[in-house]
Amino acid sequence: MKKELRVGIFGLGRGGAFVGNSQNCGGKIVAFCEKKEKERFGLKEIYGEDCGVYTEFEDFINHPGLDVVFIANFFNEHAKCAIKALEKGINVISECLSNTTMAEGVALVRAQQKSTAIYQLLENYPYSKTHQEIARVYRNGSLGKALFCEGEYNHPIIIDGKPNDTNYLRPTKEHWRNRLPRTYYITHSIGPLMYVTGAVPKRVTAMPVYFPRGDDMAGPEVKDRAAIITTLNDDDSVFRVTGCSGFGGHVSGYRYCCDKGQIENVRGMGDKIMLTYDKGSIPEGLEEHNLYAAEWNDPDEEILKTASHEGSDYGAVRDCFAAIRGEREPVFDVYKATAMSSVAILGHRSLLQNGVPYDIPDFRREEDLVKYENDHDTPFYDSFGGVPTIPCSSHSELEK
Repeated sequence: MKKELRVGIFGLGRGGAFVGNSQNCGGKIVAFCEKKEKERFGLKEIYGEDCGVYTEFEDFINHPGLDVVFIANFFNEHAKCAIKALEKGINVISECLSNTTMAEGVALVRAQQKSTAIYQLLENYPYSKTHQEIARVYRNGSLGKALFCEGEYNHPIIIDGKPNDTNYLRPTKEHWRNRLPRTYYITHSIGPLMYVTGAVPKRVTAMPVYFPRGDDMAGPEVKDRAAIITTLNDDDSVFRVTGCSGFGGHVSGYRYCCDKGQIENVRGMGDKIMLTYDKGSIPEGLEEHNLYAAEWNDPDEEILKTASHEGSDYGAVRDCFAAIRGEREPVFDVYKATAMSSVAILGHRSLLQNGVPYDIPDFRREEDLVKYENDHDTPFYDSFGGVPTIPCSSHSELEK
């Protein structure tokens, strides 16, 4: 029987989605941390008087017997909380970008290296039905090696056709969404590519798509609609991704071009896959062009059908819990997570400098840790008193 994991959840906006998924993966919810009273209402009645319900993170991570915490607070404030948990020997599952400054990435890696617990980035997009199918096909070897891959995460937010309805997502001028560079929300565009191919970025360059409007997730100070980011990877492949873009329709696209063919999801067609082979490499039983609907091919299919984010949250939590139990290696460990974050951070610096390339550090190497340990540049305000030190978009002279 699998070990039951005692779970704490920090931030019940996004973190609330991990309650049921944790329980389905053998977790017991024993503590919550949330400042909003309406989110805390009734928790003890549901989860029992022994369940800890806190407003302060310091109190939360001192709850007795925590095995793992989900970090789901503000986008730009995960690293400091993850470090404190690791220092107490508590396993960490971070819901979004692991660090938003290079120095935070260094501190996070050093905390992991000293800890008895493990850090994992929970990136759920690789666990969608389409990407699980793409991974299955790629890993069977019929496409050969991935050479060039594209990831376009496109998420303009307009509710009921009324742009102003999104203002509640960014209630103050200092809120992170009002200063979110287009490169920073990169996990959904690059995460699936890293998951499927195993490649890790080693060099990055980026250019902005400038078009000032205020009707989507970007706040009024972010005038860029997208960032076109290119990475050279450790296996000599190339990725081209967008971070979080706000152009076109609300569809996302992923394509994997390999030496024997290519595979991609078909935009606007749900779970449809287009699998194409060059004429000299068509496997027996398939055609040159194969259009079909992805299926789960998963023993937990019934759970996946009802889980949040169309099943992808469950798949991600399941793998994270398996790693904590020692059943597998983490999918996105602290080194892959900080590489991904470095693409976001250094990609933005490239964008601000008209595409100047940056090398992605390998934080396994002490010389790279030392290089960035005092690099605190940030486009954000934070709850700890931090203020922006760099612009949040390409036309910085227009920021107000």
